Amino acid sequence: MKKICKFSVWLICVLSLAGCGKNMADVTIDYGDSRLYTTQDMDAAISLIETTFATWKGCELHRISYISDEECNADNIAWMNDLRAPDDMQETFTECIAFTSEFHSPKKGGGAWNADTEYTGWEWWLARSDGGEWKLMTWGY
Repeated sequence: MKKICKFSVWLICVLSLAGCGKNMADVTIDYGDSRLYTTQDMDAAISLIETTFATWKGCELHRISYISDEECNADNIAWMNDLRAPDDMQETFTECIAFTSEFHSPKKGGGAWNADTEYTGWEWWLARSDGGEWKLMTWGY
């Protein structure tokens, strides 16, 4: 009986891990052409996007693309500062970065997603202060 129980627990663990990472297995990253941000700057921002996306059950991420340096302007930085959470109020953001993504929703839909639909142009906005750590501020259309 113990062997059956141990085997069952092992099997459940293996099966639960089998699906891990599927929602981001083959993500294409388009860094575009930036004079403001290095690949490392962008990778740090993309990591936050991927962490949030990983919580979207059943969605599969296909592509993340840098929008452009032109989006890091005074108006968008002011917008990022307006979006600050109460615990960020001591920090004034001086930089922002934006990406678009393409992903597929779950076959049965769920939550805010239309079933079995390809979403394109989904935006992700992040901000930071003087080369500090990025904070994911908002996402959507």
